[in-house]
Amino acid sequence: MSSEKDYLVRGTALGGKVRVFAVRSTQLTEELRRRHNTLPTATAALGRTAAAGAMMGAMLKGKEKLTIQVKGDGPLGQIVIDANADGEVRGYVDHPDVHLASNSQGKLDVAGAVGRTGYLHIIKDLGLRDPYRGSIPIISGELAEDFTYYFATSEQTPSAVGLGVLVNTDGSVMQAGGFIVQLLPGLTDEEITLLERRLSMMPPVTSLFEQGETPEELLRFAVGDDLQIMETLPVKFACKCSKERIESTLLSMGEKELKQLIEEDEKAEVICHFCNEVYTFDRNDLQILLDQAKPDPIQ
Repeated sequence: MSSEKDYLVRGTALGGKVRVFAVRSTQLTEELRRRHNTLPTATAALGRTAAAGAMMGAMLKGKEKLTIQVKGDGPLGQIVIDANADGEVRGYVDHPDVHLASNSQGKLDVAGAVGRTGYLHIIKDLGLRDPYRGSIPIISGELAEDFTYYFATSEQTPSAVGLGVLVNTDGSVMQAGGFIVQLLPGLTDEEITLLERRLSMMPPVTSLFEQGETPEELLRFAVGDDLQIMETLPVKFACKCSKERIESTLLSMGEKELKQLIEEDEKAEVICHFCNEVYTFDRNDLQILLDQAKPDPIQ
């Protein structure tokens, strides 16, 4: 795995008429792989979605956060990523043990694992009463094309998205990251043609990282030298679960169910979906919670 630190850059190009993001998310993806014990194809799918999540998180402000759900008809089941404006990302995949034979290009068959039919859902918590929800049908399952389609249809922003994960022979993550280039109003046809040409000639994200390029240099490949970096942000795995939160969940089950847990199982084991952390409550712990629990309402 690359020892380079994970980080994200956000900026503009072509005099502010293009908005750009790039991320190196190698350590984040390796942390997800380690926690969920994903096999290579699952690692690539989860890592690509995590890179997209990190960059989309950087489009938010303050305490805003988002959730990405990829629900395809492939063997992976659902991919879920949570991200926020502080560069914190967590996520999981329903079936981490999915690994398929390479596709016709000799690459990890992410589309085969995700499925080519289904939906990509984006849920944004913008601090309003109701969250924003955007959904598009999956059009490729390779994920970068699906996010490109999402930006064009749900957010009416023509965008180019590149995502990549390179996995070692031992299953660990060598490189991971991505870029998003968004076209804003005011671009001439000539500028658009030039951008499209540059993007079509761009090497894969992971190849550039393998050559020692940085997220900033990645964007120079994409949009040229007229690039202004507005922000650099560390990216890391972070989960909000805690023993206190799990206790609140157990308390919310009510008196009857807690009593049942004590009598039948004498303990409770709760595993966080997002980080695979195991929280164990013995009989004594459960009894303390039962003493705090509100009596169940009389039916």
